Amino acid sequence: MSETPDTSAVEEATEASAGGGKRRATFNTLAVSEVRKLTSDSVEVTFEVPEELVADYDYLPGQYVAIRAQINGHEVRRSYSICADPTPGEIRVAIKKDMGGVFSTWANEQLAAGDTLDVMNPQGAFTSKVNITSMNDPERLAEREVAKKRNVHLVAFAAGSGITPIMAIARALLRASDTAAMDVIYANRSSMDVMFAEELGDLKDKYPSRLAVHHVLSREQRISPLMSGRIDHDKLEELLDHVIQVDSTDEWFLCGPFELVQLCRDVLKERGVDESRVRFELFTTGKPTTPQGQQGRVVKADPKGENYEIVFNLDGTSAQVKSPKSAAETVLNAALRVRPDVPFACAGGVCGTCRAKVTSGEFEMEENFALEKDELDAGYVLTCQTRPTSDRLSVDFDA
Repeated sequence: MSETPDTSAVEEATEASAGGGKRRATFNTLAVSEVRKLTSDSVEVTFEVPEELVADYDYLPGQYVAIRAQINGHEVRRSYSICADPTPGEIRVAIKKDMGGVFSTWANEQLAAGDTLDVMNPQGAFTSKVNITSMNDPERLAEREVAKKRNVHLVAFAAGSGITPIMAIARALLRASDTAAMDVIYANRSSMDVMFAEELGDLKDKYPSRLAVHHVLSREQRISPLMSGRIDHDKLEELLDHVIQVDSTDEWFLCGPFELVQLCRDVLKERGVDESRVRFELFTTGKPTTPQGQQGRVVKADPKGENYEIVFNLDGTSAQVKSPKSAAETVLNAALRVRPDVPFACAGGVCGTCRAKVTSGEFEMEENFALEKDELDAGYVLTCQTRPTSDRLSVDFDA
C-alpha cells in the first residue's frame, strides 16, 4: 500500500505564495504573444504577463484561468486550464474548438498575436497534494529530504482537451523529482485528434522510466484491443487490472467529459480508493438538462414584498439585494445586479470561481462539480447554483 500523501511541504509553499491559496478573482488585460496550432481544431495561446503582475499570475500546475472577451457585441467568459508548468512572465492555455462554441471557434479562427484579452488570475483546486511541486520554483521543494525519499506515483485519465492541466502537472512533477512517476491514460477519437502529441512524445523520451502515456483511440484500430474503442466500464476495469498499479498510486487526476470522469470516480470508489486521493475537473457537465446559471437574466424585486433578501460580503464591503421568490434566482445572478464585479466564470457549477461561504440562512445548491467535501462541510457553496430557501441568506465571497 502507498503511504498517505504528505501535504506539509505543499501547504508551506501555498502559504508562501499567492498562487496556491484562495485569492480574489481579478481580471487584467493581457497581450497574446503567440497562437500555436496544435491540431486541426485546437490552438495553444500564450499570454504575456508584465513584470508588475507576475506575482498575481503565479500558479500551481493544474489551475485554470478565466478569459473574458467581447464577441459580436456580447461579453463571453470561458475557463481554460493552464497547460505549461509555472513559468514567470507567461500563461499558456489550450483551446479546442467545440461544435457551436462561440469563444472556442473565435479563438481558433481569429485570435492572433498582438490581440489583448481580459484574463483572470489563476484559480482552481485541480492540483497535487503530494509535496513535490511548488509554484514557479518546483526545484525548491524537490530539494527537501522528504521529497527525495518518496517514490511518488500519480495516475491521470484525460480525454480530448482534458490533457491540458495534466500536461502542466506531469511536466512539473517529473522535473521536480528524480523518483516520481506518472501514468497517463489519454482518450481520443484518432491519432489526429491528440493534443500535445509531440510534447508528450518528448516528455516520454526525457523520462522513459518514469512516464507512461497510454493512448486509447475510439475510432482508430490499435495493435492492442485494450487501447481501441471507448473507455467503458469493462475497459476501465481491464486498464486498472493490467496497466495501472492501483494500490501504489498516491493521487488520481481525472479530466474530461462528465461521463468519463464520473465512471472513473465510481470504479475507483468501488475499488476502495479514498476520495481524498481523487482529483477531478470538468470542462462541461455533459448534461443538457443542467442549468448553466442565470448570469445576465433580468430580474426585478417584487413590489408586493414576496422577496428573499440576499446579503453578501465582497472585498470587505457588504451589499444586499432583494430577489423575488417566484424567480428562483441564483445568488450569483442576484448579486451581479448590484455588484457587477462579483467573481464568476462558467456559471455552470464546474469551475468554482463563484465560491462563497454561507454565514447564515438556508439554501439549496443544485449542482456541484467543483467543491470538495471539506469545503462543503465548512459551508462553502457555488453561488451560480445556489438559491435561498429562507427569507434571508448571507454569503461571504472573501472567506
